[in-house]
Parts: sequence; structure tokens; C-alpha cells
Amino acid sequence: MLMTGVIIIAALFMGWLFSGYAHVRTGNVSHRADELHTETDAREAAQSEHEPQSKLRRYLFSEDHKTIARQYLITGISWAIIGIFLSVLFRLQLGFQHLNLDFLRPLLGDWINQDGKLDQDFYLQLVTMHGTIMVFFVLTAGLSGTFSNFLIPLQIGARDMASGFLNMLSYWFFFTASVVMLSSFFVPSGPSGTGWVIYPPLSALPQAHRGSGSGLTLWLISIALFIISQLLGGINYITTVINLRTRGMSFSKLPLTIWSFLLTAILGLISFPVLLSAVLLLIFDRHFGTSFYLSEIYIKGEALPNMGGSPILFQHLFWFFGHPEVYIVILPALGITSEIIATNARKPIFGYRAMIASMIGIAFLSFIVWGHHMFVSGMNPFLGSVFMFLTLIIAVPSAVKAFNYITTLWRGNIRFTPAMLFSIGLVSFFVSGGLTGIILGNSVLDIQLHDTYFVVAHFHLVMGAASAFGLLAGTYHWYPKMFGRMLNEKLGYAHFWLTFIGIYLVFFPMHYLGIAGFPRRYYAFTSYDFTKGTFADMNAFITIAAIVTFTAQWLFIWNVVYSYFKGQKAPQNPWRSNTLEWTAPIHPGHGNWPGKLPAVYRWPYDYSKPGAIDDFIPQNVPYSLTHSSNLPHENEQIALEKEVEAQNLNDPFSQPH
Repeated sequence: MLMTGVIIIAALFMGWLFSGYAHVRTGNVSHRADELHTETDAREAAQSEHEPQSKLRRYLFSEDHKTIARQYLITGISWAIIGIFLSVLFRLQLGFQHLNLDFLRPLLGDWINQDGKLDQDFYLQLVTMHGTIMVFFVLTAGLSGTFSNFLIPLQIGARDMASGFLNMLSYWFFFTASVVMLSSFFVPSGPSGTGWVIYPPLSALPQAHRGSGSGLTLWLISIALFIISQLLGGINYITTVINLRTRGMSFSKLPLTIWSFLLTAILGLISFPVLLSAVLLLIFDRHFGTSFYLSEIYIKGEALPNMGGSPILFQHLFWFFGHPEVYIVILPALGITSEIIATNARKPIFGYRAMIASMIGIAFLSFIVWGHHMFVSGMNPFLGSVFMFLTLIIAVPSAVKAFNYITTLWRGNIRFTPAMLFSIGLVSFFVSGGLTGIILGNSVLDIQLHDTYFVVAHFHLVMGAASAFGLLAGTYHWYPKMFGRMLNEKLGYAHFWLTFIGIYLVFFPMHYLGIAGFPRRYYAFTSYDFTKGTFADMNAFITIAAIVTFTAQWLFIWNVVYSYFKGQKAPQNPWRSNTLEWTAPIHPGHGNWPGKLPAVYRWPYDYSKPGAIDDFIPQNVPYSLTHSSNLPHENEQIALEKEVEAQNLNDPFSQPH
């Protein structure tokens, strides 16, 4: 835990340092309005003209947050295809126990055994790498890395992140982690096969089995690099939101997307160092003879010298990170959904402050419920009842969010764009998966359902599918701003319906398998006669649905690639949205806005306001221009508009090149 404390203190110090640096660069402005505008305009003009850069510097090692966001998106989508493909491979084994898989030998080589089946160790390695890739590289880095980078500066009216250089390093640490993780497939023993939670003692002993060899060492190195990436990114996101908001952009006027990204970054900054500590201690046990997690271990009759350790310690460290990780994954998706639903329902988001309070409540509670993952570890029953109580409480802020989404949709003038459909699908998964979470939060029921397919169904719906739909919804909604082109709507509709129906067909039946006692991560279930009829047909059905769902994702890939070259050119504000990113040029340069940064006068959800000329009023439109739709308290803001214009811009310093 000492390592954790050192990392947290260092991270907070770096955040304070960036804060001070930004303040020094932006705080020395004259208090007189005319001097302020003269100095500001000069700096703004300088911002829009950056030194010429080589293509390598501009497109590969860029410090522009928009380019870095696109890099995260492309890398995340690439990992998603790999991760889902791995799940299709092990689903073939589960769904068709007697199918000969020799046709995969050119791809998998010796991982197909002499009987034409997946090697048993490799089956566990596939399950492990699928979970690792989807949780860390797709739903954490791919989702948060893409949209936090892309939207934070654009939606708060900043030129860029607080530190473009650290932002670039964040992506390249992630990319390096990806390369190291991918390389584990090519070592002789294959990748890690100890489950994505890498519980010791199996993961602490390289000689335990094939999946505990050098591939697991590469897994640990990759995750350590990944954590560094997330810490660098999180520090940048927090610093940027706090210090670099444009004139008038108070916290009460932040879009819910920014609130979700800010809280996600705070969660990551606190929880990821704990995982790093767990990983480092595991590396010490594996390679340096320590016994943090090992005690009185025998392998093949041989007594190992380890004494005094406890594998339960690892569980505490891992799940102290692991439960906040659920919300590191889902909170950005919920923020994206809030923006898309309000925009396409043409209504103000219902309960703006309640939504913020619910996210803060979720973030706080996520740190004190980790023990519900350990009900079967032998913990004191009284302690288990405390964790059960806290787990059930976290359903309250989650229910607030679901209620607010539904009431925002109620009687709205809904436009069913692909992004809107994926957002509504997210709400559906969040509700259906959350309901089963209440069941698993009960310690008595969880002991019976633990490590069955009921748990697999629950977290794939509430965490995997919901977060993936957030990633897809965000891509459909902000693709025009990212690439200047529109995605094909018909392909988007086909992609949604095939994916939405397919996911329910894959995961909903798993609840029944879990209740019937079907355990997760089992290679085969044909050892007993009673299991053959119970599980065979259902597993075959799930496998077919998984293959169809995976195939449907190529519609999305084709849409993204084809539209980049041949798609319809995007207009300035295709969705008639209120947030600041749509006020920037269609192809914003490195600096986002030429000349003066926009000022903010109102909150981001003035849709379908009575008396307004249009059904949307962007945040940068002063109240003095909308007399017919102003409420009494908004007319009082007109007198403050000159003060907003005269505020310190908090305009970022010129990016060093």
C-alpha cells in the first residue's frame, strides 16, 4: 500500500503543477477590459497559427487532442474486433462440442489438438484474453480515451489539453501496452490463462500450468504500462476541466458528458494505482522469491519455500480497483447517452442536478462495495452483510439515472438517428443488467450463483454491452466532427438492430444456464449425462447468436472506413446541438477555434424552449438575443454578459513544437 500512496501523492502533485503552470500562463491579464481584450486577441491570433510540422509529427506523434482521440478510437476498435473474435473461438468449443475445428489449424496451429478440438489450456487463455482486451483496451481506453480526449477541450471551450505532450505520451504508453499484450500470443507457452482477474496462487507460480508462463509476465508488464497511460490521461483530463474552461463556463453549465469524464478520471486516479501495486507484488512473487500471496504451496508433491502470504490480499487489492473499474467503463457511456438523448429528444435533460448528484453518488459508493465480489472467500458473515447493504444502496443513484433518461424521452419529439437508437439500447441494457445486479448483491443468492453463467450474463449486459453501445453511440454522433463526413444511416440502422437483438439472444439465456448451475470457464460440460441435454442446445443457440452478432460489426467497420472517403460531407451542426464543439469549424485546426474562443451564457440543454425561434439555443448565444424565450431569472443575466466577456479566458498557452 506504500507504493499506492506514493503514486497517488505524485499524481496529485503533477496535477497541482499543471494547474499552476496553466494559471501562470493565463492569469497575468490586466483587470481593465480594454487591455484584457488587446492581450487576449493577440494571444488568440497566435494560437490559431502553429509552426509547420512534419507528417510524422502531425499525424503520428501529434499533441492535438483531436488526433490523439482518433488514435484511441482506431486502436480501440481494432482491439474490439480481436476481443470479440476470441470469444467466437471459445464459443465454438462450448456450442458445438463435437465439431471438428481442423479448419482453424492454419490460424491457430498447435492450439488445435490432434482430435480437432481447441487445446484445453488454450481455451482458458482465450477466455482470459477476451476479458482483458474488452475490459481494459476497448471499454476503458477505447471509450474514455477517445471521447475524453476529443470532447473535453471542445465542450469546455479550450484550445487543447493542459499538456499536449503528456497527452501524446498517454496514447503511446497505451499503444506500447497493446503491443506487449499482443506479443504474448506469440511466446511458446501462449498468453495468460489465469482469468482476467489473475487470481493467485495460479498466477503467482510460473510452473503451475501453461497459461502461467511467460505470457502472463507479458500480461503484467502490459497492464503496468496501461496503468501509466491511464494516470497520465486522467491527470490531464482533471486539470483541463478545472483550469481551462472558457468565459462563463461554470461547473453548473458543463455538459453531462464533461461531468462523467471528470468523475471517471478521478476514479481512475484513485483506483488504478491500487491495481499497479497488486501487479507489482505479483511480479515480485513470480520472479523475486517473495511471498505476498503465497503460503504453504505444493506443486506435484513438492513443497515450495513460500510462507506467510495470502491470496485473499490480492483479491482485496484487485477488487478495490475492480469495482470502480465497472464505473470507469460505464460512466463515460452514460454521459454520452445523456447528451445524445437530450439532443435527439429535442428536450432539456430531465433532472440535470440529480444526474450530477447520482454520478457523484455512484463514484463514491463504488469504492466501498468491492467486498461483494468476495462473498465466497470466507469473509465474516457480518462483514458480508455490510457489503450487501452498500451494494443495494448503489442501485438508488443508478435508478435515478434510468428514471431521468426515460422521463427525458417521454413526450419528446424524438429523432431516431443511429446514435439515438444505440443510446436507448444502452438504457435498456443498463436497466435489465442492473436488475440482475440486485440479485447478485444479496450474499445468500450470490454464493449459489457465483462463477456461474448468471454472473457472466449480468456483467456483460450492464457493463460490457451497455458500455460498448456508449462507444458506438458516441462514434455515430460525433463522427461528423471527428472526420468531417456523415456515416450512412441505413447501415447504422442495420448495425443497431442486428447488434441489439443479437446481444440479448447471447446473454439473456445465460441467466437460465446460471440458475441451472452451469459454471463459467469450463472447457466441456459433457462428462455427465444430465448436463448434455440441459446445456447443449442452449449453448449451440448462444454460439450461433454470437457469430451473427460478430458478423454484424463488419457493417460498422465498413461504414466507418467507406464514409471516411466517400461519405456525405458534414454540415457545421448536423444534429442542431447546443454544445460548443459544433461552433468550431467543420475541420478545426490545432487550437479548435480561429480567433477568439466562444463565451458561454447558458446551460447546454435549451431545447424546444417556448418562445424561441428554433428548437435549440447554443450555449454561446447571449440572453440579450433571446428575449422572447427568456425566463425571468434569465433576463437578470443580461446585465452580467459584459462581465462574462471581460473574464479571464483561461486560454491555454501556445503548444510547444
